[in-house]
Amino acid sequence: MEHQELTGRIIGAAIEVHRELGPGFLESVYEKALIVELRRMGLEVVPQREIVISYKGVEVGRHRLDLYVEDLIIVELKAVRAIEPVHFAVLKAHLKAAGRAHGLILNFAKITLETKRARNDHLPGFLDSSLTPSYLD
Repeated sequence: MEHQELTGRIIGAAIEVHRELGPGFLESVYEKALIVELRRMGLEVVPQREIVISYKGVEVGRHRLDLYVEDLIIVELKAVRAIEPVHFAVLKAHLKAAGRAHGLILNFAKITLETKRARNDHLPGFLDSSLTPSYLD
């Protein structure tokens, strides 16, 4: 999988944050701690990056991404009981709006960090989404 090493490093940083803090905090606490850890690893991370949302070529709004790593990976942070299909749908919408192919959902609310990878198959050069899994564990 493309960017597997980078996503692995991000997940490793999240595991370290989860190991240190444990479950039970707000997403914003994990966001700040993960920024510290990713930057210690020498990765470029932009918190709360604003993206433009367009509808048929017209700007209709703006949205902030939780974390944007190395200008490639969108990271959505959660502190919820479980990652649900709606979380994938939201991340895929963010990937499409940002023109990026790869994202991660990290859920800190469980005893063990829950991680999921997502991929935007609607960028030029990707296979038809009916032939390719839309997300990978």
